[in-house]
Amino acid sequence: MKQAVVVIGMGEMGSVFARAFLKQGHPVYPVLRGQNMEQVTASIPPVQCVVLAVAEADLADTLKKVPQVWHHCLCLLHNELLPRDWKTLSLPPSVISVWFEKKKGQDVKVLLPSPVYGGCQSPIIEALASLGIPTKPLADSPTLTYELVLKNLYILSTNIAGLITGGTTAQLKSDHLALARTVAEEVLQIQQWLCGESFDWQMLWQDLLTAYDSDPDHQCTGRAAPVRLERALAFADEAGLAVPQCRQIASKAQVGI
Repeated sequence: MKQAVVVIGMGEMGSVFARAFLKQGHPVYPVLRGQNMEQVTASIPPVQCVVLAVAEADLADTLKKVPQVWHHCLCLLHNELLPRDWKTLSLPPSVISVWFEKKKGQDVKVLLPSPVYGGCQSPIIEALASLGIPTKPLADSPTLTYELVLKNLYILSTNIAGLITGGTTAQLKSDHLALARTVAEEVLQIQQWLCGESFDWQMLWQDLLTAYDSDPDHQCTGRAAPVRLERALAFADEAGLAVPQCRQIASKAQVGI
């Protein structure tokens, strides 16, 4: 029998990873809301991978509760993730930049191959392949940071611009490309401040256009869009960044007012 896997959080995304590892023959131990993780470690065999799949809002609090014995095999997969988010861990985690969706009552929808980095890279790639979900291995942490920034640009540019344009990513690209580009440029300023480094804008922009094309019918906004904009503006205020287009969108959409 293969080594055990723990999945913390059994929502839509957690269930995908649980099913994937089960198909590969791994015994999977779920950790549900309210369970004591230290007690779980004492009741199960040593694990190969611990997938943290709680909601984005619960990430920081949950990371504090992850037992240190799991730090070496922890895998993070959250949106808006950056290296600063795991600085409290004793060891760097594995990370997957997820480019597939799983909504209630629907099967997995793939946009692009999902980049994977870290010690759990091989088992994660093998497990997701069993569900037909493509991935791509990353060789180093700078490449991982680039991929995380790219995913954040996709989420934030579509969500923020979409607050006033509505519609799909195809419509955003065809009818509001200048707006999308300006928002993405301002989001990149925030991302660079959060990372403490600069990134190649032209390369990111081309990769972002590819991401827009990966799911033309993808709706630009969802329930989280106003919160994402508020969070981005809070970072901008802390960094002293003007980001005028994002602030104008916030005013028009009455976000934070």
